[in-house]
Amino acid sequence: MSDVVLDVQNLRVEFPTRKGVLTAVDDISLQIRRGEILGVVGESGAGKSMTGMSILGLLEPPGRIAAGTIHLSGDRIDALDDRAMQAVRGRRIGAIFQDPLTSLNPLFRVGDQLVETIRLHTDLTKPQARERAKELMREVGIPAVEERIDSYPHQFSGGMRQRIVIALALCAEPELIVADEPTTALDVSIQAQITALLKRLCRERGTAVMLVTHDMGVIAETADRVAVMYAGRLAEIGSVDDLVRRPRHPYTTGLMGSIPSLRREVEELQMIPGAMPRLNAIPPGCAFNPRCAHAGPRCRKDVPRIASGESSDAACWLAQTGTVDQGEAA
Repeated sequence: MSDVVLDVQNLRVEFPTRKGVLTAVDDISLQIRRGEILGVVGESGAGKSMTGMSILGLLEPPGRIAAGTIHLSGDRIDALDDRAMQAVRGRRIGAIFQDPLTSLNPLFRVGDQLVETIRLHTDLTKPQARERAKELMREVGIPAVEERIDSYPHQFSGGMRQRIVIALALCAEPELIVADEPTTALDVSIQAQITALLKRLCRERGTAVMLVTHDMGVIAETADRVAVMYAGRLAEIGSVDDLVRRPRHPYTTGLMGSIPSLRREVEELQMIPGAMPRLNAIPPGCAFNPRCAHAGPRCRKDVPRIASGESSDAACWLAQTGTVDQGEAA
């Protein structure tokens, strides 16, 4: 049996408007295996969250999946109607969002919310579901569970609320968790605890995790592989070690150069000039070419496709031809 949990092939997401069709995700293909954490990284507007929402079936109208397929453990889910997709969310795919208060109802005790979710997706009785809720709270590191299970969301700190949301995502023991910026609103110490918790749960349960973030530090500490997105397209994908030490795409090199390092002293961090293009103004050829110091005529004319390399797969004409040696990132 294949251990591929999520298989996305040639995904294209469009938003029809009065002025034309905007392409938010353009020909994305990726896989996540059992027990693996795939980090999806890029600047705001890169298409990271849109990819996650497509997998969850939560695209806001008029957004639509215009092409491609999404398979979950071999079952195609992108063509399911709303009712069928509701049965997949929660039971087979869990979700963790940036603000835990968007997932928690402030008017209900956290225990009641956990029990309701557990009973929705399992055949457990209410007393059994309450015991299961306690187990999940202990598993995600909530202290004094017997007392805290009857607390309201506002009685928890931000980090503890995010732990409750992770427990909610685990209620039905899903095959896949989509975590969209789950640590952005937390301070550094709590952020480290949450990422360590995700790693532990992934290893112990064999759950596949898609971790969407703009924070390369979180990716380096948490993920097994990383997919770099730019302007809705996949720029590079490979193991964390390869992309951190041997990036092949100039955009990835720029992202890695923006990470502070204790191993070296620099007067200032590298900065990628310019900004992410708007969806209605994506340039021809490689979308990154206006910001790339090495761009040539072909980069400005032809869209590069992902091609395999020794260290990673990159959508870059320069990396594929060896015109520019990216070298080893510091």
